[in-house]
Amino acid sequence: MRFIDRRAALTGLLGGVAASALPVRSVLAQTLEEAAPLGREWANMKWRRGIENQRMADLGDGTFLNPILSGDHPDPSILKDGDDYYMTFSSFESVPGIHIWHSRDLVNWRPVTAALTTNIGSVWAPELIKQEGRFYCYIPARFPEYRSNYVIWADRIEGPWSAPFDLKLPAHIDPGHIVGEDGKRYLFLNGGDRVRLTDDGLAVDGPVEEGVYDAWRYPEDWIVEGFAQEGPKLLKRGDYFYMITAIGGTAGPPTGHMVIAARSRSIHGPWEDCPHNPIVRTRSGAEKWWSRGHATLVEGSAGDWWMVYHGYENAYWSLGRQTLLDPIEWTDDGWFRARGGDLSQPIAKPRGGQAVPHGMALSDDFSTDKFGLQWSFYDPQPNEKDRLRRDSGVLHMRAKGRAPADCSPLTFVQGEQAYEIECEIEIDPGAVAGLILFYDRALYAGLGFDAQRYVTHQYGIERGRPANPHGRRMFIRLTNAYQNLYFDTSGDGVTWRRFDRGMEVSGYNQNVRGGFMMLRPGLYAAGEGEARFRNFRFRALGA
Repeated sequence: MRFIDRRAALTGLLGGVAASALPVRSVLAQTLEEAAPLGREWANMKWRRGIENQRMADLGDGTFLNPILSGDHPDPSILKDGDDYYMTFSSFESVPGIHIWHSRDLVNWRPVTAALTTNIGSVWAPELIKQEGRFYCYIPARFPEYRSNYVIWADRIEGPWSAPFDLKLPAHIDPGHIVGEDGKRYLFLNGGDRVRLTDDGLAVDGPVEEGVYDAWRYPEDWIVEGFAQEGPKLLKRGDYFYMITAIGGTAGPPTGHMVIAARSRSIHGPWEDCPHNPIVRTRSGAEKWWSRGHATLVEGSAGDWWMVYHGYENAYWSLGRQTLLDPIEWTDDGWFRARGGDLSQPIAKPRGGQAVPHGMALSDDFSTDKFGLQWSFYDPQPNEKDRLRRDSGVLHMRAKGRAPADCSPLTFVQGEQAYEIECEIEIDPGAVAGLILFYDRALYAGLGFDAQRYVTHQYGIERGRPANPHGRRMFIRLTNAYQNLYFDTSGDGVTWRRFDRGMEVSGYNQNVRGGFMMLRPGLYAAGEGEARFRNFRFRALGA
């Protein structure tokens, strides 16, 4: 293969231009914000900043600004348990998964545990509930060769959580749990179907009933991804059971996803569609939040009511679907309506409740075990955790595969439009390691190195291999500045040099690749031997 040196080619084209006409720092240099490829029309939005400069929803003045959980926290399932709220999300191919977060005011959240430690496939839209003093989580999951729905349980939210029970439901996703007026437990499923559960909630009790609810239909000229009746969430209030459903497709056009409602006096129907449907919908691609949907209703501490649902941040599909909080009000006719508008402005916080410390530090000196709470492997084998060992502030990772595509990188969720990560990395002879932004095994970007050369990862392939002047130990800093990606390297962590390859990663997302995930920062080790990681640092950029 012939490599073209574009710098040399440009020099030849310039020909007689004097070198003095090209200053070291051009007067045309841009700020990070000016260089952002997309989304600058919302640059005026300012969040309060917390740990490591990460954005917080709570503005500290009695109001909040969405998202309540930034970054990839899709398909939220929320549980009110006395004064406490717990919420979990789809975790897809990341294991440990089913991360559970805790709040007492619906705005400030802290992580509690990762309830699922077994790889049961790509985890979609779970349902977290409490029934007769026990916590349950119903989980649809799929491998290419096997699909089903599972349930895990625990007597304490912190765990230990049980191993998964297979419900043998291969054709459905998005379970929504409810106890009917007959005292029986049911899971409502995508497509308007339903199945009854045994009294202990650990198995199905009979066949799937098809078509128990035919959802409201939008006008055929609306711009959507597809009908996709999914995400049923049910509650009993007064004389009615209410079913909240997502339709329109969870990605695709920004105007696709939406929230609709129906009600019935009996769990067995008939179901009456809300005359105000859709309750929530992104009506324009100019709005701050795209593809809003997959909602659950929850009562606040002082009796006010709210919806949690997800949405993509305008121009930032690469951040995944983020969790949003929208106030609702019940109307005299027994329906409800959303009051938060397009969620681009501060909203009065829920009344009552008590704020918990929000978020967590994403830097890691590897002195404590953050595996599961922060770090997860991508599509791991059963013994994948055996690759990791912590010792005296060093994370040892045994190498696997040949590249990020087949080495199960160690990644985490973050929610910033702009941030940098930095780490000291040392490798054995024969190993290659580095920092990456990882969507899936076919789409990632980053910088790694072996003992002689760098390796540049772009578009999910390994590209340029310039000489590595640092040998088997170096510091790498990766900066994702509003979806412009660049790298700096150092031999001592003091003097840094810009690596001559930048990238633009806004297209590393669901609408390009599928899979519904986000572009996660992470570490990888491939080849032979091991890599050693020290002093991993995260810092959000921006004000």
